[in-house]
Amino acid sequence: MINEKEIYSGLDSREAERRFKKYGPNILESKEKVSPLRIFLQQFNDVMVWVLIIATLISGIMGEKADAITILVIVIMNGILGFIQEFKTEKSLEALNSLAAPTAKVIRDGVLKVINAENLVIGDLIVIESGDRIPADCILVEDFSLILDESLLTGESVGVNKNSKNKDNIFMGTIALTGRGKGKVISTGMGTEMGKIAGMLKDIEKDKSPLKEKLDALGKVLVVLCIGICIVVTITGISRGHDKYQMFLLGVSLAVAAIPEGLPAIVTVALALGVSRMLKKSALIRRLPAVETLGCTSVICSDKTGTLTENKMTVTEIFYNNNYHRVEKDSVFPNMFLKKAVTYCSDCNVDYGEGRIEKSLSGDPTEKALIKAFVKDTKDIKSMTSKGKRISEKPFTSERKMMSVAIKEGINTNLYLKGAPERVIDRCKYIIIDGDAKLFTSMYKSKILKAVESMSFKALRCIAIAYKPDINFKGNTVEYDEKDLTLIGVAGIIDPPRKEVKDAVFKCRMAGIRPVMITGDHKNTAFAIGKELEIVKNEEEVITGEELDKLDDRKLFNIVDNIKVFARVSPNHKLRIVKAFKSKNNIVAMTGDGVNDAPAVKEADIGISMGISGTDVTKEASSMILLDDNFATIVSAIEEGRVIYDNIRKFIRYLLSCNLGEVLTMFLASLLNLPTPMLPIQILFVNLATDGLPAMALGIDPADIDIMEQRPRPKDESIFARGLKEKILIRGTLIGICTVGAFIMGYRYNMDLKTCRTLALCTLVMSQLIHVFECRSERHSIFEIKLFTNPYLVGAVIVSIAMLLSILYIPFLQKIFHTVALTLAQWSIVIFLSSVIAFINSLYLLLWNKRR
Repeated sequence: MINEKEIYSGLDSREAERRFKKYGPNILESKEKVSPLRIFLQQFNDVMVWVLIIATLISGIMGEKADAITILVIVIMNGILGFIQEFKTEKSLEALNSLAAPTAKVIRDGVLKVINAENLVIGDLIVIESGDRIPADCILVEDFSLILDESLLTGESVGVNKNSKNKDNIFMGTIALTGRGKGKVISTGMGTEMGKIAGMLKDIEKDKSPLKEKLDALGKVLVVLCIGICIVVTITGISRGHDKYQMFLLGVSLAVAAIPEGLPAIVTVALALGVSRMLKKSALIRRLPAVETLGCTSVICSDKTGTLTENKMTVTEIFYNNNYHRVEKDSVFPNMFLKKAVTYCSDCNVDYGEGRIEKSLSGDPTEKALIKAFVKDTKDIKSMTSKGKRISEKPFTSERKMMSVAIKEGINTNLYLKGAPERVIDRCKYIIIDGDAKLFTSMYKSKILKAVESMSFKALRCIAIAYKPDINFKGNTVEYDEKDLTLIGVAGIIDPPRKEVKDAVFKCRMAGIRPVMITGDHKNTAFAIGKELEIVKNEEEVITGEELDKLDDRKLFNIVDNIKVFARVSPNHKLRIVKAFKSKNNIVAMTGDGVNDAPAVKEADIGISMGISGTDVTKEASSMILLDDNFATIVSAIEEGRVIYDNIRKFIRYLLSCNLGEVLTMFLASLLNLPTPMLPIQILFVNLATDGLPAMALGIDPADIDIMEQRPRPKDESIFARGLKEKILIRGTLIGICTVGAFIMGYRYNMDLKTCRTLALCTLVMSQLIHVFECRSERHSIFEIKLFTNPYLVGAVIVSIAMLLSILYIPFLQKIFHTVALTLAQWSIVIFLSSVIAFINSLYLLLWNKRR
């Protein structure tokens, strides 16, 4: 049994904490988490690694214990690097998932709070609004026209009416389609109806990155090619009389070094780290594949209120009593009808303990602005609400564009209504003049319409306010009409544009991205804001929902490229707008907050929901959540998406060029009938020193300075497009040629075989470490990129060079890796051959950019 006090005040915090300890979190059982040990062991679950381990064990048995131990250490170190990558990714994704966890609106200590849904307890009083996902099983204790979608449980797509009089149950996971209400939690977690079918949810697959899948496929092709070349090198060496075991070990080592088995893993790391960076900028990515698509975005369709504007609404003037009136901040507007209308016709929650009106209200910004403008303090609100009780309502929807309530005041039931002026004015028969209701003549109507037009040209959002006395409300149904109303006045609300949006719009234009504003506001208001933000230049670029309805899809297709602002539109129009832009081969990002926005958000290539004002349904349909509801955050996320994609191309270029260079070094030496230029343990060292840390550091490289001056890339563009494949083939070949060249020069100067191999080893390592800096940009030379903008890469290269020097100059390591200490003259050969190609290429790029 629910008493009146419970409906309004809910549990107190101490009791909620006690129950949480008793019942546990409100969560469903999920997949078992992968343990760190399992992640570490998975690094060795590779055929080539197992072959290498077996080969080294045989090597140990045959007496080459130092080599065997060293190779095993290298394999373990590679495994540790892989573990760090994967573990960091798992932790990042877990953190993101927890942030994306559903929330619940709950009344505790008499105050409305938004908490993580897993902290709900039995007995909690939750508030349900249109678009919310029900967070636990509840008994409905209060409702106003509440209709739920229970298809998740029943399979029936038809909405179900819920009635608090019947003590109807509402279930976790179902969605509030319309109306609102309150429910008392009766079951949480696995005790809910959803908990009983939780087993079905355990096996839902995570979203896969299309890019990662493509690279997986590429990796398989490269495996076959590399193994083929390694077999050729091995057989050629054996046929020329080299030791069979050494050639077998060489072939396996070369395959392990050459196959870019870590490529898909590094892609995931880059995506996860990029997503973490986006989170710091208030963009929460719900699906990893969205990161890849972000960089392709060519059209951003954005809501106006709260996204392009501050959503800090203030009533600055009102047209009432047939005249304009300024609404000053500290003045109190005298009209009682106005006070009652804005107070009663509102879903704002009031904290009566706060006192000051500015801090006591929570809820819709428009409703808060109206109450603040016309009501002095919370005592006034309490006084009015104690004399009037809401007995029915017709909620605001984007189609109706108005809201009305039936209030029982004494023996009478009065109707209060607010909404878009064109919807309200048509329903009015009277108007308040000098405190009395007079017939709403054409003269009055004409003056009101001119006032609306005048205010809208000043970028004011207009809200008409009306009432109807003594509506003879019968029973407890919602059957009352909204006709023959008395117009009180029209309030003009300013919602200033966000200061940072203008720069973001400019950045969009530079990046070849078209910003489009979508709003339910009057055409004039929309145009004024759009012009101020430089989204639109003239009125021909603005279209209304009414005009949109008159266009068929073909006509819309023909004009959509010229439209920059859509005014007075409903969520149903949004879906048409998305499809129209997509039909022009655009990659479309679309924002949404209401439940009816979900289809358009889902249809868009990048669906974006609002973190502050968005409903659960829209968040569920979206691929990205704006935690600050800010348009500039969308642009930052698109820039970050481009950076991530560029970084993926950078380390693909680096890894494949280097691996190709390693394979060609051995292959060219074999073709030229030269001795083996490097031993198996040296090849494994190259793989350890150059593939791990530098490649990871490229994954967090900062953006090119002109990244937002490039056109959006096509969605179906190959990762190897724009000359990347040619760069990899040419640079990899040159690395191989230079390394073999160093080996041949050693022979030419009558150096012994160990020194020649050391020259080749150092040239191969240094070539790759210099090349990693080339890979930082496809458009700029090494001379144009500031060295220390990526300190992680500088650090990784220093570590790799230190590793190289240690195996050259520490006697113990010299014996293990079969190296010698190089002289300055020998180092000059290494430095020249490893840097000459990079220098020539960078000089060419520098001169080309200056000429351009």
